[in-house]
Amino acid sequence: MDSDRRRRPTLDTVAAAVGVSRATVSNAYNRPDQLSSSLRERILETARTLGYAGPDPVARSLATRSSAAVGFMLPQGLSGAFSDPALSIVLDGLAQTVDGHDHSLVLMPGDSTGGPRPSIVSRAQADVMVAYSLPDHAPALDAVAARGLPLVVIDQPILPNSARVEVQDYTGTSAAATHLLDLGHTRFGVLTFALRPDGLEGPVSHERRSAVPFRVSRDRLGGYLDTLEKAGVKPDNVPVWEARGSDRELGRLGARWLLTRTPRPSALLCASDQLAFGALQAARDLSLSVPADVSVVGFDDVPEAAYSDPPLTTVRQPLADKGRRAGELALKLLAGGRPPRPTRLGVSLVERASTAPWK
Repeated sequence: MDSDRRRRPTLDTVAAAVGVSRATVSNAYNRPDQLSSSLRERILETARTLGYAGPDPVARSLATRSSAAVGFMLPQGLSGAFSDPALSIVLDGLAQTVDGHDHSLVLMPGDSTGGPRPSIVSRAQADVMVAYSLPDHAPALDAVAARGLPLVVIDQPILPNSARVEVQDYTGTSAAATHLLDLGHTRFGVLTFALRPDGLEGPVSHERRSAVPFRVSRDRLGGYLDTLEKAGVKPDNVPVWEARGSDRELGRLGARWLLTRTPRPSALLCASDQLAFGALQAARDLSLSVPADVSVVGFDDVPEAAYSDPPLTTVRQPLADKGRRAGELALKLLAGGRPPRPTRLGVSLVERASTAPWK
């Protein structure tokens, strides 16, 4: 009797105590609409009294071959991911959507390959994967395909048979470049980023600019350079620095290089707000005034952009909405739906005090 008392209660224990079948107790947890409210409450109350916490989620996933979880694949480690405010806002939008439908979220940090290790993806208890801005040939994507899991892509890469949500990157940077041209600027520098497996960063030659391994970076860089070229600014006369990530300290390093070129750029075009914040600091390091000596634009419009010194002119993308749309697509695929046409969200230029007419 003592050993029975110490034994962990099971579904059968609760069924025997209530006087119903095992399936009826299971329905109280998994299909409550199949029971009257009074019977379900009696089952749950008995379970609480016996110390039964509910069906084992691991056993249930093995039995149903379903975990009801959404895997979120990051391009970098967790510390780097959570220091990126744009990513955090997107993730919050996705999590709110997933949470509202009783699904969990499994975070998979990336490594030097620009995504999670394939072994992590292969073992992850998830029924749908969401890839956040992974490089074009990240090995993690092969692991998703090998498992036959449905896939939602946020931003990049472009893959067949996947759902995708993205923004108008090229249109946004083109608008920012046009804004600076309208202000009379003629000398420009560009600060872009790409999470390269080799970890390299530095100046980008004109020939190598189309080989940037991130679609988002290529489009944002293309929007800047194409617009400048149409206005008569030759691409060879626009120095470009590629940082190895979207990080303000990396932006500071790249901007210091750009701002010490001869002739010095009168405007810096940055591929993210984080890089732009680094550019603002680099200007201060060099005793340059923004925007009197150099104008700076960013991309994202994270909350800090409105309060930086000076407030940052930037391209606003709907970060929270992008996360929500990705969550909705994940739920659609979980329910057996087919990937729809890509969702492309609009952007807009927000003019603040970091840009001014060139003297």
